[in-house]
Amino acid sequence: MQRYGGNYSMNQMAMAGNRTGDGGVGQPIIEVDGKLQFSLPGQPLFPSLGDDTILKPRFDWKIEAAKPLKADASLGYITGGMSWEASYNIVAPEKGDTLDIVGWVTMDNQSGREFKDARIQLMAGDVNKISPQEIMAGGAMGFARPKMACDAAAPVVTEKAFDEYHLYTLENPTTLKDRETKQVEFVRAAGVKSEAIYLYDGVAIDWNRWRGNNPSYLRTAEEFGAEGNSKVAVVREFKNSKENGLGIPLPKGRLRFYRSNADQLEFTGENTIDHTPNDETVRVVTGNAFDLVGERKRTSFSINQSEHWVAETFEISLRNHKKEPVVIRVVEHLYRGVNWTISQNSDPFVTKNSQLVEFRIQLKPDEEKKLYYKTVYTW
Repeated sequence: MQRYGGNYSMNQMAMAGNRTGDGGVGQPIIEVDGKLQFSLPGQPLFPSLGDDTILKPRFDWKIEAAKPLKADASLGYITGGMSWEASYNIVAPEKGDTLDIVGWVTMDNQSGREFKDARIQLMAGDVNKISPQEIMAGGAMGFARPKMACDAAAPVVTEKAFDEYHLYTLENPTTLKDRETKQVEFVRAAGVKSEAIYLYDGVAIDWNRWRGNNPSYLRTAEEFGAEGNSKVAVVREFKNSKENGLGIPLPKGRLRFYRSNADQLEFTGENTIDHTPNDETVRVVTGNAFDLVGERKRTSFSINQSEHWVAETFEISLRNHKKEPVVIRVVEHLYRGVNWTISQNSDPFVTKNSQLVEFRIQLKPDEEKKLYYKTVYTW
C-alpha cells in the first residue's frame, strides 16, 4: 500500500470500535502514527493484479502414447453450475376450452465460464445424481461439439427417447455467457382440446393434529374426519397426444394459464406438472371457483366395538351461483380403513380406488342440491 500523509500499513489498521456520532455510524477507528482517526488520509492506490492472481477455469490433460500421432478426440466431463427448467404458457379463448400452448426451456449458466456456439442437449427425467450441495432443476444438461451452421428449416428443438429418459437437442448453436439465463422455445401447439372440471373435495383433515396416532385409534375416533371446507377447485386437463396437437414428452415444469379478455390476456392460475409421457393426460388445479360453494357435515356416527364396526353418514350441499349449468365432481375419502361398504346413498357413485369414491352432481344455474351417503367400516 502506498503512503499518503502518514506512516500506516494494512497491519496497523485496527477496528477499535464503531463511531456513534452523526454521520459516522459503522465507520472504523484507525490508528495512524500512534493517533486514532475515523478515515484513511488521502486516497489509497493498489498495484495492478497480474493474470495469475485471478482464478480462471482450467483443465490440464496429459496423454501418454507409444509414438507421436495425430488424432481427433472428444472430452466429456460432469460439471456443476449448469441447470435448466421447463415452463409453459397456456392461453384459452374468451369463451371455450380450446388451448394454445407454448413451452420454453430456461437455461442458467453459473459455471464460471462462457460456452460459445455450443450445441446443447437437455436430458429430462429423474436422473439420480449424488450432489448434496446442488439439485439440477430440470434434469441433466450436456454439450455436444460446436456446430457452426444448421438448416434454417429444421425445428428449433428435437426430442428422442434416450435410455430411461428423454433427450432434447437445440438444433441451433447457442452461446451461453457466464451468469447468463437464456430461454428457447421447444414446443408450440394450437387447438388443443381440454376440459375444465369442478372438483369438490370436502374433507379437510388437519394431519398435524392426527399425526402419530395409530390406525386402530383413527378408525374409531368420532372427531376424526369431521372437518370440512367450502372450496370447489377448478381442474384443467388435456391429453398429451398427436391427435390433440401435442404428442411430445413434456418435461416437468410450471404451467401458467391465461384467458383472452377482448384485446388482452388475463392470468387465471398456475401449477406444476411432473414429467408427462406421450398419450398421458395432464391434469392440474388452477384455483378455486368463485361462484361454486360446497358444504360437508357429518349427520350421524355410531360404533360397536364388540361387533367391530363403525358407521357414519355425511350430507354434502352444493350451490351453483353461476348463470350456466355445471357438473361438480364430489370426491369422498373413506379414511377409516379399506374394509367398507356404502349402505345408503342418494346419488350413484364410482369407486376410484380402495379408499376413494366419486359422485357427479349436475346443477342448474342458481340451484342447490344435497347428497348423502352412509359408510359402514368393519375390522
